Amino acid sequence: MFKSIPKFAAARVREGRKVRRLVLSCRKLLTERGQAAGASLARMTADLYRELDKREQARFFAVLRAEFSPDPTDVLAASQAYAAEPSAVNLSRLCVAAEPPRQELLRRLNRATGGTAAILRMRERLLELKRDQPELEAVDWDLRHLLSSWFNPGFLQIVRVDWHTPAYLLEQIIAHEAVHEIQGWDDLRRRLEADHRCFALFHPALPDEPLIFVEVALLDRMADGVSPLVEAQPFSHDPSRATTAVFYSISNCQPGLRGVALGNFLIKNVVDVLSAEFPRLKVFCTLSPIPGFAAWLGLLLKGADMGQSKPLAQALRAVASELGPDVTKIANDPDHAVERLASLKELLMQLCATYLMQHADGGEPGRDPVARFHLNNGARLERINWLADASKKGLRESLGLMVNYLYEPRAIEGNHEKFIRGEIVASRRVRGLALGE
Repeated sequence: MFKSIPKFAAARVREGRKVRRLVLSCRKLLTERGQAAGASLARMTADLYRELDKREQARFFAVLRAEFSPDPTDVLAASQAYAAEPSAVNLSRLCVAAEPPRQELLRRLNRATGGTAAILRMRERLLELKRDQPELEAVDWDLRHLLSSWFNPGFLQIVRVDWHTPAYLLEQIIAHEAVHEIQGWDDLRRRLEADHRCFALFHPALPDEPLIFVEVALLDRMADGVSPLVEAQPFSHDPSRATTAVFYSISNCQPGLRGVALGNFLIKNVVDVLSAEFPRLKVFCTLSPIPGFAAWLGLLLKGADMGQSKPLAQALRAVASELGPDVTKIANDPDHAVERLASLKELLMQLCATYLMQHADGGEPGRDPVARFHLNNGARLERINWLADASKKGLRESLGLMVNYLYEPRAIEGNHEKFIRGEIVASRRVRGLALGE
């Protein structure tokens, strides 16, 4: 007697069939030699991937890892041949044997119309899966390797965004602002006035999608708070008289490009553009968040006793007495946060400097991700600003503190080299605040 397949089993069959069709299309794409036919097959392969749900995408990436990796036997034979005779021919054979077939697959997939965008979406999903499946790192390495080549600065274009920029691009600026949320069109217009600048990077394959953008305020001093930069003002400053360019927000628009260095190129080019437009500019700095400070402080407050005689332990006890072990709760009552934090100003400034001057657990310089970004780009940790961002987000992440990183054009390369060697480049003022452990 015929028995129907249970619904869940039928779904598994369909799921497996869709992934198999995609894998077969990938194999065919790898063996296709004609350019025109290859482009058509690439489009079909990209379409097959778009039809997958999240579970099917996970299965597909597992297949990419298992079945589109180099053949260990071929790699071993080629490496032994090169070790025995290090000729150019043997080196070439070793390179061919060691390259994962999925790299060539991705190159061919990129031939399809919209292929680059499709690959970015693929990597975005892969990054989500990697959190629970670290074995997918090999697949991600290949994607990151190719994207770093395709999004080389030589292919990128820097564009100024202003109020006359097409609305569909301005909408993306609003949607992707990751540091200081843009509260609608009026807020955006304020950030695009004469004393402000916004620059974005674009790639020819994604002409309608910014990759990353930076917002800049033109002032006569280094900024110590975010409100004057983003809130409506009775009048704009005369940008021609500005001496200081403050980079107060850098936002990535493409999650699939995480780990591909774009910010360094953007900042250096914006410095050049602004210097040419405003010869009076002498200081280039940031007003940056410290997203990891409150979490780090909370971990210390919940940890073991650091010892009565240590300045760090004494500071921690004082903070715990006033705020409790969960310092982020202060963000629940921002109206009274300033009053509660006032008595802790000196201690929190010292603790923040300590956090910023410490190395990460792996020994790399800088615990904070924003700090690592700017220090690696060649900036100097210049100043910590008290209650520079009293918004809920600012209080939750860093108890309102923010940092100025200083970019001195002549010192950028030297500072970068120091960072690579493990040194955190900071001003005397910040170093003097840091507590000994």
